[in-house]
Amino acid sequence: MAKNTSLYFRIVEGRNLPAKDVSGTSDPYCIVKVDNEVVARTATVWKNLNPFWGEEYTLHLPMGFHSLSFLIMDEDTIGHDDVIGKITLSKEAIGSQAKGIDSWLNLTTVDPDEDVQGEIHLSLQLPEGTKKTILRCQVIEARDLAPRDISGTSDPFARVIFNNRSAETSIIKRTRFPHWGETLELELDSEGLSGQQGTVTVEVWDWDMVGKNDFLGKVEIPFSCLHKTSLLEGWFRLLPLGNNEVDVGGKLGALRLKVRLVEDRILPSMYYQPLIDLLVESLISPDSSALTMLEEVTTVESRQDVAMTLVKIYLGQGLVVPFLDYLNTREVNHTTDPNTLFRSNSLASKAMEQFMKAVGMLYLHEVLKPIINRIFDERKYIELDPCKIDLNRSRRISFKGAVSEAEVRDSSAEMLQGYLTSIIESIVSSVDQCPSVMRVAFKQLHKRVEEQFTEPENEDVKYLAISGFFFLRFFAPAILTPKLFHLRDQHADTRTSRTLLLLAKALQSVGNLGLQLGHGKEQWMAPLHPIILRSVACVKDFLDKLIDIDHDVVCGKMAILLPSVIVKEGYLHKHKAEGTQLLSRFAFKKRYFWLTSETLSYAKTSEWQVRSSIPIRCVCAIERVDENAFQQQNVMQVISQNNDGQLQTMYIQCKNVNELNQWLSAIRKVSIYNERMLPSFHPGAHRSGKWTCCLQAERTVPGCSRTHSAVTLGDWSDPLDPDVETQMIFNQLLQVLFFCAADGAESIPQLMKPGQSVAARLLVVIEDLEQAHVTFQHREKEDSPSVILNP
Repeated sequence: MAKNTSLYFRIVEGRNLPAKDVSGTSDPYCIVKVDNEVVARTATVWKNLNPFWGEEYTLHLPMGFHSLSFLIMDEDTIGHDDVIGKITLSKEAIGSQAKGIDSWLNLTTVDPDEDVQGEIHLSLQLPEGTKKTILRCQVIEARDLAPRDISGTSDPFARVIFNNRSAETSIIKRTRFPHWGETLELELDSEGLSGQQGTVTVEVWDWDMVGKNDFLGKVEIPFSCLHKTSLLEGWFRLLPLGNNEVDVGGKLGALRLKVRLVEDRILPSMYYQPLIDLLVESLISPDSSALTMLEEVTTVESRQDVAMTLVKIYLGQGLVVPFLDYLNTREVNHTTDPNTLFRSNSLASKAMEQFMKAVGMLYLHEVLKPIINRIFDERKYIELDPCKIDLNRSRRISFKGAVSEAEVRDSSAEMLQGYLTSIIESIVSSVDQCPSVMRVAFKQLHKRVEEQFTEPENEDVKYLAISGFFFLRFFAPAILTPKLFHLRDQHADTRTSRTLLLLAKALQSVGNLGLQLGHGKEQWMAPLHPIILRSVACVKDFLDKLIDIDHDVVCGKMAILLPSVIVKEGYLHKHKAEGTQLLSRFAFKKRYFWLTSETLSYAKTSEWQVRSSIPIRCVCAIERVDENAFQQQNVMQVISQNNDGQLQTMYIQCKNVNELNQWLSAIRKVSIYNERMLPSFHPGAHRSGKWTCCLQAERTVPGCSRTHSAVTLGDWSDPLDPDVETQMIFNQLLQVLFFCAADGAESIPQLMKPGQSVAARLLVVIEDLEQAHVTFQHREKEDSPSVILNP
């Protein structure tokens, strides 16, 4: 039974942070770590002690995790950034909150003795047949130790302690992946064996020539465990000293976080097939269906997650258009006032939103990205609201001296009109770029609305239904917050954010076909009204062309990632061919990269015709590279296997940690089903006759660190996984039955109207799945070893 772990977190805002700069303020940003590996970095909020970030992330962690840390830093232009404070949440603390964590948490001081990481490989036994009783501990190796030296490495040694006796290994310098292969023995007296009590402790330290040694972690093994097994061997996670983090009473400020953990055991596919069959049947006989029941019992809090899951399930079955048609038809038929159609956050509305993100994100990028980039690059001061115009911020508008409020408005209106015209023209000329499955779904929606609202005065409702989704729920939100739609790596600054807000408002009016213009409170938007009204005819013509498509164009199973589609592209720096003797800073050359579901290719520029490429099917690992390998940050490696079975490594440098994580995640997703993925890798590089990570000389020696190829960022490009999605629907249904049972046994039959045999079948399917989970859990307990230490 596979394990699926997803971690959702949102860094909302900070408050009352201490001033770290001489100006009396700070420039805070947040670094997020999962088990001491950086997975995200927020934007820097300049000169602010109460910063707002509002950045959210989803991580898929199939191997699980132990802790989630948020480190608040103060960015400095010169020298190292200052540490303000941190918050660490254990997996157990997050998982204990059924609805997740949503609260203010005080920042604590950073204790180096608590900031440990890595694992150590040990073998312990009490050998028999010796004259004296001894404890034999073989210290084999360690991996992923914390860097304690300025070089980004450590000088580790291990110490075994029991019953006031100790022994140490040798010191291995400049590595986080030491190989000791040493056997340490402690002689035990009769008092040490009495009652089989006590704890064997293995500590790892970083040796320092000057000053005290730095703590790297410890392992504690109950002595009684050595009597239960003749040989105890394995990898053990290093733990901190155990000092509690010091809460200084809010003196370091606080951070508002939203964190939620979803952890599931995934059964083999055969167990989910009956539930999938019922969901498919729902589209054939919609009057009494599992989908109808699910729609009726879905809570407001879970509606978006359920909608996204159902969209993925029906995408995998090739039935996403009938599924959306089913929900939209029910919504249309239950709506009497056309002005309220799809205005609520119903399951139909949420499903359409998630569907557009799942299949239309690449299309949205193609349409909007050039214009969004232009707005960010130009960074104009734009304001139409007389109450918000700041003449001091608009001095660059004119070189003739001070400007008036009217001049600011006229200049702002002219720039907004130019941006808005470009956006509208880009959208209405994109019919052929729009994914066929989106066009067919909109065609069905147009048909259902036209059949329901036949009155002449409702002539525009069929257009408004489509434009409401297309403009108001897809393009306008992307313009308002480009980072959330991956159009930009960072959030916009205050000036650009205001420009984007005004454009999003205008585009919403375009989506409403200019209705209600001039009737609201924002009369100062009037300079944009002529363009909005002129665009109505173009928008209607665009929508007519959009739905002018044959149903047969979309058939069979629908995949999100098509071979010809570019999943990600952009400039990166590629390391030159191995063997060059250039300094590290000159060894990386700028290249333009393209990633599709079939190849990772690159060339000198985006227009360059000659490209080099790696087939995705040949990729074996996609991992980070230690900073000390090239004395460069944000470097990743793509390991592939050529036709002769030889492993080849390409090193690529990204401009920041967020770009690094995005590329790692994107390449991992397109190669997630590869059969030749490596279990281990070298985080360093083979230079000067040895690996910089573990110091081994042989180039082909197995990797010294575990691969993380299944760790990805959750977003619209997540691969379809029917088992994971069906498990989520099962959890939702099980939760509903649990609440029904809590209300009384008579509550469950209320879900089953007379003649609803489907409901009875659904209850049987849920019970069977629940029993299968119980059976597999019992098997796991029976198969698990009797001695489990420090997993």
